[in-house]
Amino acid sequence: MTIHQKTSKKPQVAIMNAVHDLPVLVARDLGLFKDEGLDIDFVTTPGMAQITTSHLVKFDSIFDRPLDSVYNDGGVDQYRMCEWGIMKRAVESNLEDNHRVAKIVALGSAMSSFAIVVDPRSGIYEPEQLKNVCIAVSPYNGSHFTMLKMMEGFLKREDIKWTNAGTHKERLSALRAGKVNAASLQEPWISVAEKQGCRILIESRSTRSEAAGVELDGPTLAKMFRAEARAAEAIDKNPAKYAHYLLEEAGGAIQLGDLKLSRILNAPPTPYTRERFNDNYQWTLSWGLVPAGATYENTVDNRAWQ
Repeated sequence: MTIHQKTSKKPQVAIMNAVHDLPVLVARDLGLFKDEGLDIDFVTTPGMAQITTSHLVKFDSIFDRPLDSVYNDGGVDQYRMCEWGIMKRAVESNLEDNHRVAKIVALGSAMSSFAIVVDPRSGIYEPEQLKNVCIAVSPYNGSHFTMLKMMEGFLKREDIKWTNAGTHKERLSALRAGKVNAASLQEPWISVAEKQGCRILIESRSTRSEAAGVELDGPTLAKMFRAEARAAEAIDKNPAKYAHYLLEEAGGAIQLGDLKLSRILNAPPTPYTRERFNDNYQWTLSWGLVPAGATYENTVDNRAWQ
């Protein structure tokens, strides 16, 4: 399959980690997309929170990530992930040749929780003790970007170190085995780590962004986001009812009583503002994680609200 080639006339929407995609999963299963008159193909791609994902996933570039490579080949039209990962993908696809262009089309629903955890036997009690200590992440994903955001409040940038230790399950296993001293995790793996007795040093929210190709017009995206907004409202009214999506990703490592339901937070998708773009692009650029030259006009398209 070549770049831009499509396999279906239906909108093809990616599903990855449940903590990112919970409103999409709930909207799908409650028939909320159908209520909006949409007929969608849902495409599951490997995610770092899924217990079935292996360490063989490549991260040599942003376009090697499983979801991005599927998008690049035309296998999906719309997806979401951490705000800075979407920023990097949208910027690079609009500045470089040979990649399918993606635009930021919304600030997404899921306000995912991330945490930096350590083994209680490590003697590490505060973020400052991670000076020049490698923190396990998966590159260019939320665990990477959110870790940088959290740690730069405590350490100089040059003292923040990271290493690729695979999926969340693999990172936690490496932590427990003493192979790494700290790991950046998202739900449900924060709760798994807590059940195993790990210590949380710092925790933060991380909002998703929504990306899409030019094939999806504004009215179609608007319908999708209305369905996600209804799903977000349903989740926030009764998070326990929908927690099974996260529990399934952990493969039985935790039960409902082990999951901290207050970490499940969602909101209606909203337009991606110029101010937000400027703040987040300049931050990502300051870390050398995106190339210079991007603008709000060539990266963002709020056509769902136009």
